Amino acid sequence: MAKAPASDKPKARRKADPTPTVDATPEALLKFYRDMLLIRRFEEKAGQMYGMGLIGGFCHLYIGQEAVVVGARAATTAADAVITTYRDHGHMLACGMEPRGVMAELTGRVDGYSKGKGGSMHMFAREQNFYGGHGIVGAPTALGTGIAFANQYLGNDEVTLTYFGDGAANQGQVYESFNMAALWKLPVLYIIENNHYAMGTSTERSTAQTKLHKRGDAFGIPGGECDGMDVLAVRDAVAKAVKHMRAGKGPYILEAMTYRYRGHSMSDPAKYRTRDEVNKVRKERDPIDHVRDLILRSGASTEEALKEIDKDVKAIVTDAADFAQQSPEPDLSELYTDILVAADAAA
Repeated sequence: MAKAPASDKPKARRKADPTPTVDATPEALLKFYRDMLLIRRFEEKAGQMYGMGLIGGFCHLYIGQEAVVVGARAATTAADAVITTYRDHGHMLACGMEPRGVMAELTGRVDGYSKGKGGSMHMFAREQNFYGGHGIVGAPTALGTGIAFANQYLGNDEVTLTYFGDGAANQGQVYESFNMAALWKLPVLYIIENNHYAMGTSTERSTAQTKLHKRGDAFGIPGGECDGMDVLAVRDAVAKAVKHMRAGKGPYILEAMTYRYRGHSMSDPAKYRTRDEVNKVRKERDPIDHVRDLILRSGASTEEALKEIDKDVKAIVTDAADFAQQSPEPDLSELYTDILVAADAAA
């Protein structure tokens, strides 16, 4: 009997994708989606404003890495301290800093969090226990270790989240900090945001031990690795580390494997990697698309509702940009403030 042409063969019925089992409530998933989307849209707007000359100096965007800080925030409390590097806008928003104040600082305006004097890399919000972005590579490790020491000295139950990148992992002060944290069992979580390229050199070309979470082995500091493109994986990994620290067992190192879509800074054309590589990550591993897929497949919300969230987020970012451009520049007298603490005030 002659075989039927391929086009005439009955097609196998495609099985429907199973409803995913999600270890998060619908409300939590929607909050993750909104928080990450706010960071993404804010950074896109910041990139536009930089191109228009409205933001000066350096500007390091967090696009692609949103799941790391949002997931970590979900596993900690508002009382826990956060300190990070110069790629810091996403951390600020995740800590509850107002988009208006962050954008005003980026544009050097008086209504910014550091009165327009810190810019992209150096703004603080003590009220949100955010101890700043820092332009010196590796600096957050030493400073974060100091904050953890202060918390231990005060006898509270707070932990410190200290972020740095794969490039900073090779700095000497990182290991001095590890030594002190291990020696005194300080409640500090070192989160290495490994986006694979440092300023532009891949970890494979610059780093002998590419498993950066193992860098604490010599000091007896436990560590782990998580998928930094999956907000739930980050949340769970940070929760494990925080439990370890609150139990008085000392520091922990978490390596979040993530990826930045833009260059190291706005001036970086990122020619050290191919367009195909970036597009592949965007298509297959985007952290916002991942949560969006979980939301829709689990029935936590609808496509129309997610579009409304995006619309609301865009309105918030547009408002922040307008506010920043309307805010005045700081008076020249501000050059002489926030520099010294008077002796009588210190007493």
